[in-house]
Amino acid sequence: MLDWFLWPATVSPVDMKKSLLLFVIYCCTAMSLMAQGKWELRKNQDGIAVYTRKAAKGDIKELRVVCELNTTEDRLISTLRNIDGYNKWVYSNKRSEILKKPDAQSIIYYTQSQLPWPIKNRDLVVELNIKRGAEVLNIEAKSLPFYLPEKEGYIRVPYSLALWNVTPNGSNSLKIDYTFSVNPGGSIPSWLVNATLTVGPYNSFIKLREILKQSAPIQ
Repeated sequence: MLDWFLWPATVSPVDMKKSLLLFVIYCCTAMSLMAQGKWELRKNQDGIAVYTRKAAKGDIKELRVVCELNTTEDRLISTLRNIDGYNKWVYSNKRSEILKKPDAQSIIYYTQSQLPWPIKNRDLVVELNIKRGAEVLNIEAKSLPFYLPEKEGYIRVPYSLALWNVTPNGSNSLKIDYTFSVNPGGSIPSWLVNATLTVGPYNSFIKLREILKQSAPIQ
């Protein structure tokens, strides 16, 4: 890597600045990847594999779910866009409501989670974006912590990001690669969050799979 610093006499100051910028970006990316741990299998049951790994920042681990769903892209999208129906399959969901639809691909919604005592209930505002490609369906659900004022009785989740990588796997079958990272806010010990991190996503995907098997539209 020393050749990065052996500048020829003919290199202009502008080119030198660009090269330095690229080098800094490279170093930051490499350090971030080194800080992250490898995915470790935590649960593999009913065709749903759940992994965790050390996050690049913070003590709460990142989560990954890999599974197959017997459904179509249209039905999966319809289910994810049915915000009012989240309490039927999203773990610990108390209620959810749509706040805004910026465009045909995006929904901003508010959701509340009911957690067991003594942990205080959480709420968050999420922007759901669905991008359909030729071969891959990408879905992003990221938190917008300052979109609404905080509500009494709830701790606002300051950071949450869920990413879905969906690819066709034969007729009426989709391969799901889902990753999730979160900072739940408040004073929950990180060891407690990490110890129970796989419970919610596993149960959510079990119920999601059951809902997608239903022939009738979700109400």
